[in-house]
Amino acid sequence: MSTRPFKVLGIQQIAIGAPSKDKLRSLWVDMLGLEVTGNFKSERENVDEDICAMGAGAFKVEVDLMQPIDPDKKPAVHTTPLNHVGLWIDDLHKAVEWLTANGVRFAPGGIRKGAAGFDITFLHPKANEEFPIAGEGVLIELVQAPAEVVDAFARLAA
Repeated sequence: MSTRPFKVLGIQQIAIGAPSKDKLRSLWVDMLGLEVTGNFKSERENVDEDICAMGAGAFKVEVDLMQPIDPDKKPAVHTTPLNHVGLWIDDLHKAVEWLTANGVRFAPGGIRKGAAGFDITFLHPKANEEFPIAGEGVLIELVQAPAEVVDAFARLAA
């Protein structure tokens, strides 16, 4: 295996799904005090999500509270309560190239803009014959970290 040409910097987000965001908001916003910083709706992704935040600056972590637009359609964002974990990556394109070459399976869709405006892609939760490495049941989002996040994590590591 060649030297890994990228770094996982930290947690960018966690995404939590439910049939309705109301109970999720009661806990995460009303009880725990997270701030709602935006909303994202996508028919293609079958999701209506409130984007919440904890922390600040480069170390802010998103908590996405998701419900399906149509509970009978896929993707079914509400059927796995902890829907996915997002990781900041310092070089997303190098990461995808290297991981693919080393047998990691990605979900369909490739690199694209995510709800927060960053380039993203997803590791598939299940491996297959062609790609024997996957999330072992967990959907993992890789998120291109902006320069200020890369710099902040570099300063923290120094």
